[in-house]
Amino acid sequence: MEHATPEAIKRHVKVYISVFVALAFLTVVTVIVSYLKLSLVYAIIVALSIATIKGSLVAAYFMHLISEKKIIFWVLVLTLVFFLALLITPALTGLEIRSYVS
Repeated sequence: MEHATPEAIKRHVKVYISVFVALAFLTVVTVIVSYLKLSLVYAIIVALSIATIKGSLVAAYFMHLISEKKIIFWVLVLTLVFFLALLITPALTGLEIRSYVS
């Protein structure tokens, strides 16, 4: 915290409570969506979307990344690029293997 004045502390507590309420709401939404009869693809897309929003809230506010310098965001972007590469690579190699089998 920049200053430990009572007003600054109240402001931070209000933000934390707001983020907690948003996380609790998204958890309820996750449970409600789990009861819907969605196809597997749509269920995965919805679940990953909700998880991404919740993870972003946790990282931004509880891990204090919202107030970090730009280098932190570039590291996060680089991590995301590598994660997507690792996620896509098996899918691409799986397509090549299937084409040789059939």
